Amino acid sequence: MEDIFEIRLDKTKLEIRSDFDNSDEKEYWLSRTPQERLSHVERLRRIAYGYDENSPGLQRVLEIAERK
Repeated sequence: MEDIFEIRLDKTKLEIRSDFDNSDEKEYWLSRTPQERLSHVERLRRIAYGYDENSPGLQRVLEIAERK
């Protein structure tokens, strides 16, 4: 894996697209293992939000809902 600590996202050059169907990206990611996909998602998350070893991570919230 590349050194994720050195990668920063240039948010001025960001392009948001919602259509996978007109490219070969969907086929590529479907051909990858779930572990490879998760690894890449984690890499993108660290690029976008940075990496802080001391961060508590995601906050977990437990809520009990009573059914009628």
